[in-house]
Amino acid sequence: MFIGILLILTWLVLLLRYPAKALPISMAALLGLGLVGLWVVWLDNREASQLARLELRLDYAPDACPADRPLRVQIKNANRVPLVELRWRVAAYAPGDTVNLAENTYAAPRYRGPGDLQPEASWHDCLPLPPLRSGYRPQTLEFRAEHLQGGFAN
Repeated sequence: MFIGILLILTWLVLLLRYPAKALPISMAALLGLGLVGLWVVWLDNREASQLARLELRLDYAPDACPADRPLRVQIKNANRVPLVELRWRVAAYAPGDTVNLAENTYAAPRYRGPGDLQPEASWHDCLPLPPLRSGYRPQTLEFRAEHLQGGFAN
């Protein structure tokens, strides 16, 4: 922190003392920082729109899945590029409620999708349930994927 303040003060002194030399360099540095900032924002927006085009569905399906992994996940990649990695957290809600009933503790399962999902391809698997608050049965809850993080091929 101290070094950052020292650098800013040094830059201000140079700008005041030698404006003809320091101003063009400062403007070029400011333009460079602005371009880097725009590039980062563009990449974030592109990734968010690609994640929004994923069709991800979670269902409690003890009849279609093993007893230790009763949560069925189905993913369809509706993007034009392959999905390289995908991570998410599972939330559980009572119908019509907004309180997440899944306990996202450190010991809760980590959910990951397929390693490589081509455009327009689908993937399904059975996953373990997250720990639920006491008193709630999984068959009465709606499960949703939240906090999606992923990467796509360029």
